[in-house]
Amino acid sequence: MPADLIIVNARVRAIFAPAGTTAIAVAEGRILALGTDEAIRAHAGTTTHVIDAGGRELLPGFVESHLHLFMGGATLTMLNLGPTFGFEATRDALLGFAAANPGDDILFGYAVNYVIFGENRRPDRHLLDAIIADRPLCLLSTDLHCAWANTRALELAGILQGADVGPGAEVVMGDDGFANGELREFAAMNRVQMLSRLKGRDGLHYEGGKVSEEDRTHDKRLIRRAGDYCAQNGITSAVNMDGNAYQAGLLRDLALAGEMPVRVSLPLRLEQRHGPQGIAQIDDFGPDVPGWLRFGRIKLFMDGVYDTWTALTVSDYPDRPGFCSEPLIAPDIFNAMCIEADRRGLQVATHAVGDGAVRATIDGYEAARTANGARDARHRIEHIDTIAPEDLDRLKPLGIVASMQPVHPPGSAGLPLEPTTTIMGRDRWPTAFPWRMIRDRGVPLAFGTDWPVSPLSPLYAIHCALTRKPWATDIPDQRISLDECLLAYTAGGAYADFAEDSRGQLKPGFDADLVLIDGALEGLAEAEDAARVALTVCGCRITHDGRP
Repeated sequence: MPADLIIVNARVRAIFAPAGTTAIAVAEGRILALGTDEAIRAHAGTTTHVIDAGGRELLPGFVESHLHLFMGGATLTMLNLGPTFGFEATRDALLGFAAANPGDDILFGYAVNYVIFGENRRPDRHLLDAIIADRPLCLLSTDLHCAWANTRALELAGILQGADVGPGAEVVMGDDGFANGELREFAAMNRVQMLSRLKGRDGLHYEGGKVSEEDRTHDKRLIRRAGDYCAQNGITSAVNMDGNAYQAGLLRDLALAGEMPVRVSLPLRLEQRHGPQGIAQIDDFGPDVPGWLRFGRIKLFMDGVYDTWTALTVSDYPDRPGFCSEPLIAPDIFNAMCIEADRRGLQVATHAVGDGAVRATIDGYEAARTANGARDARHRIEHIDTIAPEDLDRLKPLGIVASMQPVHPPGSAGLPLEPTTTIMGRDRWPTAFPWRMIRDRGVPLAFGTDWPVSPLSPLYAIHCALTRKPWATDIPDQRISLDECLLAYTAGGAYADFAEDSRGQLKPGFDADLVLIDGALEGLAEAEDAARVALTVCGCRITHDGRP
């Protein structure tokens, strides 16, 4: 069989292919052969597209194990305030953005640090009113678990006098009896996000409704744009962590039309109110699109984040004696949901940031195994910002996968140390974001970014992983090696997605998901621009070409 695509004159790491490999042949969307340039050129036919890699490094396509495609596509139309600090800089950026986007529509900034206005002043409506008062404005925090709205946005959302948004979320009130502008967790944030054209369709709480064909087309365009952005960053597979039947339909339309440049896995997101019976909603997703869209898991939230004091902890918060927060799903209900999902053969992925949330999640997965018997379930814990030392050794025996983000530790990816490290408490630092401890225990590790919570680029994430510094001299160094990072972004992600037999390695018969890298990956330990994605191939289709 002649190859459809051949890449020669490449460098390939031994962790991905046999020593001496410099070339690859691809046919019908799969890897046909690996070998030397001479051996692989023998697979060329009259219509074969031959690419000279020019000595660039060839890798399997990156597997992004935790992102939000629809949200990410939406943020590409927003103002990125991640690098911005100080009132004047924020004011100038927002006024420039407003001038470039005239009208009465709500303005959004995202990736906003909790200390954007200084360590001693969290954002509030008064600060935002001093910048823009006559037009609704909302700033989304860097972790997407908090937002700050100006008075106009709060009025239009009907929450200036406050609102009961249910357990685990809060419209924070000021001393004057009015909302101060801070909205903690999704149920509160959603009140203001409903003011946008999307009306929350990209959010975690959306559960469907009548959508016009015009809006469906708009939404698919945002998702397609997010997929193109993935391809630009070398990503060929993505686990989209905020699934519902509406998104499933949009993604199916794109996949069937051949318009998605990235393969997608989509879970069903559920809350406590859905209970075990809610798991049946995954049947509304419809069939997979083989090779491009797959379902088969549910997504749960056990807690929030430290910066809003919604992370569930084993012991008290240092600044709040007697307070450990509350689980978003009560243990008995969470266990029952895990048991039912596991019984149905579904994978469970649970957001767990606090050490108490991680423990409760492990307990739920253990309950499922006890009730249903052992199977290769690969239930996942998303994030694991902190974990109690005694719980580290519970992960591997239960077959749990650690899905983690190297751009999340404070001090990395431009994130300040405060207020997170202080709210977290020093006693938790030794086992915070414990990549090394987890990998050394043989626990499967899959990397991602939680985009748009953090920058999407796997190369930037690896740079952050390699340059992470301990927060104190007496706590362990949790860094892992470059090769271990690459495996967490390829083979590890494929394993977590039950795709290890088709992705994550360069092997004959595997999907032709490939990335060519300009520069030296080893240089990422020193500089974030030491390497860049030059070419992305997904299923033999070139989805990004950044070569000169």
